[in-house]
Amino acid sequence: MEALAGLRVVDAAAVLAAPGAARYLADFGADVIKVEPPTGDGVRRMGWMPPDGSDSYIWKLLGRNKRSVVIDLKTDEGRDAFLRLTDSADVVVENARPGTFERLGLGPEILCGRNPRLVMLRVTGFGQDGPYAGRPGFATMAEGMSGFAAINGDPDGPPLLPPVALTDEVTALAGAFAVMVALRHRDRTGEGQVVDCNLLDSVSQILSALPSAAAHLGYEQPRLGSGIPYTVPRGTYRCSDGRWVAISTSAESVARSEEHTSELQSRGL
Repeated sequence: MEALAGLRVVDAAAVLAAPGAARYLADFGADVIKVEPPTGDGVRRMGWMPPDGSDSYIWKLLGRNKRSVVIDLKTDEGRDAFLRLTDSADVVVENARPGTFERLGLGPEILCGRNPRLVMLRVTGFGQDGPYAGRPGFATMAEGMSGFAAINGDPDGPPLLPPVALTDEVTALAGAFAVMVALRHRDRTGEGQVVDCNLLDSVSQILSALPSAAAHLGYEQPRLGSGIPYTVPRGTYRCSDGRWVAISTSAESVARSEEHTSELQSRGL
């Protein structure tokens, strides 16, 4: 039996971050029901397409181990079907702009009122409240606003966004972890809860101590390529045979150790 067998999750989210969180739950045995609109989830046609013309590789990633059902949440029939589905669920995942599910009559006061043990994961750009709550948010905005893009790139180059959906994947992990913590609380107390997870907070966490250094020391890290100020040498280096090695040392003693020195010499560095 897989760890999350018997857990029912209703995934009513779109694109990457929130469905990614549901994917991790599905990977460990949860019964994840993917709710799609009548037109189908847009990710089915996003990105790289297999030669056989089937759904995109991104969809195959996000939809793995899930079961799909078509429900139009904008109709009374769809709303009733969704309520019946969530009445027996352990987790609901959604990532609409704050207030959208409330306007549909599917907000947490309704869902959790009918099912007090329900854990509801809500993924947005900037959270359910605050000055930016009502704004649409995408990973690119979070990567720029968090400062990640500002420190990423070559020293003489412009700020650089990651070439993958980094923030979405980080938020998916954060969301899945938060759901498991909420389920732990639910299993001990019988009380479900609403989990507020957003892109900006999630990507800001990977900046480690840089926000603290900026706030307390006035330190603003410049773009260093792949460098880190307190880990030298760190980077990718081309060897005499044309191949590349990645090297990172956490202390001077590590950099100077005989084992590492002999390895570098064997690679022609």
